[in-house]
Amino acid sequence: MTMTDVYDEPAGIAPRGTVIVAAGRGEHAGAYARFGKRISADGYRVRVLPDVTADLDAAFDTAGKLLADDALPGPKVIAGSDTGALFALALGPRPDALILAGLPVARPEGINLLGGWEAEIEARTACPNHRRVLGDGASTLLAPIPPALSAAVEQTSLPTLGLHGDADPISPLDEARPLYPGTLVAVAGGRHDVLNDVSHRTVAATIVLFLERLRLGPSLPVIAEAL
Repeated sequence: MTMTDVYDEPAGIAPRGTVIVAAGRGEHAGAYARFGKRISADGYRVRVLPDVTADLDAAFDTAGKLLADDALPGPKVIAGSDTGALFALALGPRPDALILAGLPVARPEGINLLGGWEAEIEARTACPNHRRVLGDGASTLLAPIPPALSAAVEQTSLPTLGLHGDADPISPLDEARPLYPGTLVAVAGGRHDVLNDVSHRTVAATIVLFLERLRLGPSLPVIAEAL
């Protein structure tokens, strides 16, 4: 079973739902500490699975156990980044909703378009704090997408929020747009790690607004509307 990082709602606050984060290629669970703390501060329990491609079977098993855990409040949402977004789609109808970030565009195997770790950091984020968290490492974003996930891009009937950087060089927005079911929000200047890029506060706020509407029903009733 894959170990998960845990972020719970503040003491004295009734939990409002659960967000299970599926990290993408090369992403360790600790990269989502800031995200987990921010979403949990609004009353949502957050559980983070590290790079799901490292052990796909274990990740599916862990996600299934979390979705079936009655101790975790609903609605239960899978939030996936990069191949984690494909993982979320591959889970089928088990979650109550999906949050898909940085859906990857398929690239030929064995071709590294980035040219090393420094170039990968540039492609992933402009946020200095996220760069520090990522640290040093081998280039990982262009690792082959597992076959079990490469066919996962399909329409879903679940309420879905998509988030994609309009400056993503790994998965250009124009190419990725047709892959997204549901609502897609383009993040101005956003790079590939859109959940952890410079606009992470706006992205988190957008997610909380989605979660609050989901609590009212799968049709996502409007709470606030500009007139």
